[in-house]
Amino acid sequence: DRAASARPARRVGGLGGTMPPALLARRASSARRAIVDADAGEGETVVLDAEDAVEAAAEEAEDDPQVPDAMKVPKSAVVRDLAKEVESRRTFAIISHPDAGKTTLTEKLLYYGGAINEAGAVRSRRGAKAATSDWMEMEQQRGISISSTALSFAYSGFTLNLLDTPGHADFSEDTYRTVSAADNAVMLIDSAKGLEPQTRKLFEVCRLNGLPIFTFCNKMDRPSLEPLELLDQIEREFELPTYAVNWPIGSGDTFRGVFHRPTREVHLFDKEASAGKTKKGEDKNTKGLEIVTLDDERLVDLIGEELHERLMEDIELLDELGSDLDLQAVHDGQLTPVFFGSGMNNFGVKLFLDTFLGYSTRPRGRACVDGSTLNPTDESFTGFVFKLQANMDPRHRDKVAFVRVVSGKFERGMKVTNARTKKAVALSRPSQLFGQDKTVLDEGFAGDVIGLNNPGSFAIGDTLYVGSKRALPPIPTFSPELFAYLRNTDTGKYKQFQKGVTELLGEGAVQVMYSRDAVKQDPILAAVGQLQFEVVQARMLQEYGVETTLENLPFAVARWVVG
Repeated sequence: DRAASARPARRVGGLGGTMPPALLARRASSARRAIVDADAGEGETVVLDAEDAVEAAAEEAEDDPQVPDAMKVPKSAVVRDLAKEVESRRTFAIISHPDAGKTTLTEKLLYYGGAINEAGAVRSRRGAKAATSDWMEMEQQRGISISSTALSFAYSGFTLNLLDTPGHADFSEDTYRTVSAADNAVMLIDSAKGLEPQTRKLFEVCRLNGLPIFTFCNKMDRPSLEPLELLDQIEREFELPTYAVNWPIGSGDTFRGVFHRPTREVHLFDKEASAGKTKKGEDKNTKGLEIVTLDDERLVDLIGEELHERLMEDIELLDELGSDLDLQAVHDGQLTPVFFGSGMNNFGVKLFLDTFLGYSTRPRGRACVDGSTLNPTDESFTGFVFKLQANMDPRHRDKVAFVRVVSGKFERGMKVTNARTKKAVALSRPSQLFGQDKTVLDEGFAGDVIGLNNPGSFAIGDTLYVGSKRALPPIPTFSPELFAYLRNTDTGKYKQFQKGVTELLGEGAVQVMYSRDAVKQDPILAAVGQLQFEVVQARMLQEYGVETTLENLPFAVARWVVG
């Protein structure tokens, strides 16, 4: 205590007021003992560092009448901070049919959001940057997304958690799990093709999850269907009313930009000026872009008399249909705002991003299995595991669990309980995810997606909580339709083969079974689509150095036999 009294007084909570160090040291010592006694189970030791002890002492001081009010941290300040953080979160998944331009749009959103300096290509040229979200070697070789990816970044006062999903039908289960972690969905449509089979399936998944759906009609710089026809397809097939937030001016070679209805401004794009890298001193947000008002006298000369006349007719028609957007209907999934543009040529992407932030919903409450509701601003932490991924960093053979924070505040080093196993787990190495890259994360809030080191403690659908027991509904699994033996061609790599089977199939993308015949030791892979088998074989070779063969089995369904 004498040593402590020689040091200057320390601020408590950062809100003004100081506590004498001697008093703070005594409270820290007692707080350390109290927390160790509370957390330590039988045969278990809990280590509390000095900083944690000081924070605990400050919390204890809040209710102590001997501590002056000026030194106390009001509990309302913590609640306000939590509400503010939750309000600034936007978590959304992008869904589409293959080749609609989903990964390209994702890259451009990251580019305009300031998360990357150069947008990558789906099929990158030699020396060019590959897509951030498609980090697997097989994804870069084939130019398709085969695994969902989380990308977290800050933009314009918001924290965005973007979930890029595979478009191919063979990976529908991964997409379904990822959509369950989102609060909003962006449905991407190829404007030349309209609604496609996988778009229809994924839309129903989003509707089942009660997500607000934002529609982006892509590739307007190519010959496209009429905008009214695209709106009619959505309304007719999905029975979902639409609201055009912006309106295209021309299409294909005549595509000149979009009219933004909320601001009554025309955003004109110069394809040649917007192409290529941004030069030093050049603003990427205004490169190749000119914004004019609808009554600007130059507009006729800028877009031509024919396009101008058609634009004015379209605006008159849209205004007659209604000029007000019902945001509550959007949040309830009863209305979809529609945007037009081109991800490849940067037409309307930043405009979409800025408008989306104002229209999208913050993290939502979720129902527990007991019928209660978890609100994002509840103080106690709750989250659930929606994805497992092995070998994101091949150098360390890591295993990562993707966790969506549902309520409260997450802190590095906190102890949580797994509702499935009923075991306590210390979350000592959390990460913020950005494709393949990971950075250490100290705290997170409802809406955030966190990467946790997974030494086998977690399974898909696990609920993690602090405090009283809570359990979220399990994530449904798809029934496999294809079955095949996976065989190792090199008996000298038995250990690598077994490790690969354990770690890759532990992700849950493909199920593994074994024959009841003791002679047949090879694992049986069970999948929804053939492409999943090819992914397993490619990853076994690339990540474990094991060549494998497949022997297809003549089965179409697997069921448990009871009794």
